Amino acid sequence: MKLAAERRGPARRMRRVVVKARIARLRLASKGADAHLRYLQRDGMSREGERGKLYGSETDAVDGREFLERGREDRHQFRFIVAPEDSDRLSDLRAFTRDVMKQMEGDLGTRLDWVAVDHFSTGHPHSHVVIRGKDEIGKDLIIAQDYITDGVRLRAQELATLELGPETDLELRSKLTVEISAERFTRIDRAMLAEACEGTLDLRPEAGQVRADFDRTLRIGRLQTLARYGLAAESAPGVWKLSDELELTLRELGERSDIVKAINRALKQRGEERALASYSLHGEEATTKITGRVIDKRLTDELGERLSLVVDGLDGRVHHVALGSEALASAAEEATIGSIVEIAPAPTGPRPADHNIAQLAGASGDYRPSIHRAIAEATRVRVPGGDYGAYVESHVRRLEALRRAGIVEQIDADHWRLPADFEARTADYYAQRRGRMTLRVLSNLDLETQIDASGATWLDRELASPNRAPLVQGGFGAEVSGAMQRRREALVDKGHAWRSSDGTIRAPKDLVARLERGEIERTGASLAKSKQGPFRMKNEGERVSGVFTGTTNLVSGKYAVIENAYEFTLVPWRPVMDDRLGRQISGVIRESGISWDFTRTRGIGIGM
Repeated sequence: MKLAAERRGPARRMRRVVVKARIARLRLASKGADAHLRYLQRDGMSREGERGKLYGSETDAVDGREFLERGREDRHQFRFIVAPEDSDRLSDLRAFTRDVMKQMEGDLGTRLDWVAVDHFSTGHPHSHVVIRGKDEIGKDLIIAQDYITDGVRLRAQELATLELGPETDLELRSKLTVEISAERFTRIDRAMLAEACEGTLDLRPEAGQVRADFDRTLRIGRLQTLARYGLAAESAPGVWKLSDELELTLRELGERSDIVKAINRALKQRGEERALASYSLHGEEATTKITGRVIDKRLTDELGERLSLVVDGLDGRVHHVALGSEALASAAEEATIGSIVEIAPAPTGPRPADHNIAQLAGASGDYRPSIHRAIAEATRVRVPGGDYGAYVESHVRRLEALRRAGIVEQIDADHWRLPADFEARTADYYAQRRGRMTLRVLSNLDLETQIDASGATWLDRELASPNRAPLVQGGFGAEVSGAMQRRREALVDKGHAWRSSDGTIRAPKDLVARLERGEIERTGASLAKSKQGPFRMKNEGERVSGVFTGTTNLVSGKYAVIENAYEFTLVPWRPVMDDRLGRQISGVIRESGISWDFTRTRGIGIGM
């Protein structure tokens, strides 16, 4: 892009509008589009600091669920960010976006089914637009790449210029002057890279680089800034060498700056302030376990569906973690603002079950469940509840999942064929699925709610745990320390704990189990009023069988409702159950969880 002295003529003085675009492919049954639209409407996005509000071509209040349902069978959707450089001067950003969309409809020759939301959280107002992948007659909407790349931007620039008038020299100078010290990739950088010859920029008059004083001042000022970052160096008077990593480094600096601003906003909304040195930016990889409170959720790429969490840790640091896989993003759906989460490095290497299967298969690569059970019983392998059938069945379920992934082959009900590199392939397969870290929601209740809660809280589990997470007496760690003491007092008041003669508060060893069971029984009795059958609590070793009809959120966690013709029960919910909603489900309660035995028509089985 040319600088001030090189931009002449009215056609080049249009108002600048940045347009980012993406064609999002929609996979069947994926909830990515739902998550994207939901986070565009998150809290703090409106001018008043409230939730972002969806609007359309003719209404200021659009039902996002209806829009998503209309496009549930679409193969793709178009996502745009329209960011006028002078958006703060536009009389109505919403009306501007509608004008842009009306112009797009005229250019494309079809009405568009779209929704938009305006964001004011960054100090630079902009609009997010989502367009269905169908035209007005129901055919796949196709937009030429050059129109996506340049057409929308030019139309938006024309409209901004029509409202605000052409950009003046004074305005342009002011904007470019700000870019001299910017910690991001700027128009000045782009212009200098375009002029440089093999990374060398010659600004000497005798080299033919004669330009207006202001343009020269911009370049020299910017080069001095880049020199401080080690991205430029003056090899001779007026001759500068630009780093090969200049653009990449500046873009990374810009992303880091955006993250720091997001952390600052999240803390400010809570009325808090922390030292910059306490911020930890992890990218898509966690090297240590992080336990803390979610204080913000944001889209890593505002055109995509990948999320990032800002977590106020027990270690006194504020962590920004990018969730690089769809599985992690799905898990984050359960993490509300204020909830307690644990993020940890993903386990490496093959899982124990995979190692067992490989050992039994040996060099031949043949695994037989019947032989596995016989060996386990003969050698008295320690298994939960002494149930060798369930133990071997858990390995078979693992093989069924690997068969669907194309890693193993099933010969018959008692014969599986493994590849020579079985353990390496399974390790790679699960590493790709879970990403470089794991995410667990420990509690969806904030600390204040947990103190007087009647069920088993995260505070209770921490108080009872021999491996309690260490607390730093500052920030969130100090809050948790105080909340634990108040929870102890609350447990005494409720009769779940007692104060000994020396003033120490004591509780039974099975306190968490008691609190959890009590809450489940109370909830079951309450739900029974609207159910056809009575509630029945299931115990270890019993079979659970029925239709998975829904979920309920308790203090003790999220539970699934399983109903049959005679009764219903509540069991701990897991994300993998969701695709079984409304269908038959069966399993056995074990000490470590529930061993599910999903119907063989789909060959699905999971152990929890």
